[in-house]
Amino acid sequence: MDPIRVLIVEDDPMVMEINAQFVSRFSGFVLAGKAFSGKEAITLINQVNPNLVLLDYFLPDTNGLSLLQTIRNKHYPLDVILLTANRDPNHIQEIFRSGVVDYIVKPFRFDRFQSALEQYRSTLKRFKENRPFEQADLDGLKGAKHKSSVLEEHLPKGLNDRTLQQILQFLKGQAEPLSSEDVAIGTGLARVTVRRYLDYLEKKGEIVMEIQYGSVGRPMNKYRL
Repeated sequence: MDPIRVLIVEDDPMVMEINAQFVSRFSGFVLAGKAFSGKEAITLINQVNPNLVLLDYFLPDTNGLSLLQTIRNKHYPLDVILLTANRDPNHIQEIFRSGVVDYIVKPFRFDRFQSALEQYRSTLKRFKENRPFEQADLDGLKGAKHKSSVLEEHLPKGLNDRTLQQILQFLKGQAEPLSSEDVAIGTGLARVTVRRYLDYLEKKGEIVMEIQYGSVGRPMNKYRL
């Protein structure tokens, strides 16, 4: 398979370089261009024909949703992953309706970025095989988990399914990432108990841990699905 050509659209030069370095660490991907505005992005799309656009929401001359809709209206044969600090549920819903393969919230961990690119590479490879899809293939493309789900695995000693499901169900209803203390208060469980389950879920890749820095004090770990 030919290298996947990536265009990064990001107005912050420092973030641009970080994302470019991330892309360079993956075999099978090549950085095709850098755009710092929506207008520049459209120009580069026409020039370099990317397979994948890594798109920020906040741009100096437009926003990620408007640019995504322009890309779709022009029928460019490319895919888009949002890399943004935008957490507005209405914007996110419209973005998914406009067609993106993933949405990654800043600040994000490298392993989350890695997972997104690896999943995209696997998906693209599957499409290029040009053979009929089975349900298992489609489930794999959407990241669906069935028999291999963490809830059906043998849990470590001291953990049980009921408490695990209680924590997961609570997290599903949250729009923002939460600390272990927030989860403990919301579920009525002891904080030390919640922390054990969150650590387990994070290691299994069922939830994502984000490190948030305040103006004072130590950084705080927060969790989301």
